[in-house]
Amino acid sequence: MERTLAILKPDCVRRGLLGTVISRIEAESFRIVAARLRHFTAAQAEGFYAVHQGKGFFPLLIEFMTSGPCLTLILERDDAINHWRNVLVELRQTYTSDLTENLCHGSDAPETSAFECGYLFAGCELR
Repeated sequence: MERTLAILKPDCVRRGLLGTVISRIEAESFRIVAARLRHFTAAQAEGFYAVHQGKGFFPLLIEFMTSGPCLTLILERDDAINHWRNVLVELRQTYTSDLTENLCHGSDAPETSAFECGYLFAGCELR
């Protein structure tokens, strides 16, 4: 089994698409290992997206990610990272009209997943 991080971003929450995306997650045989509704502070968002610091889109990304609550999830299944990334493409094509507000996030590699899950769920007991 592999784990990946998913963030249902402020636009997903604002547009009332949480149920739609969670239904899709369950339909794809993911197990939700952890879930937390959170409103990122600027410092939290900057730490999470530190890899993008200095890039032109960074300030807009931080502004967007702090604009409202997000649902953060740890998902588990075989080939979770690649499978969730493929589902993300379909969800974004269906529900996203703006590249900067792209509905959901997914880890892109095992190392990234380990960092992201640890960053957002530090101190949580995960089974």
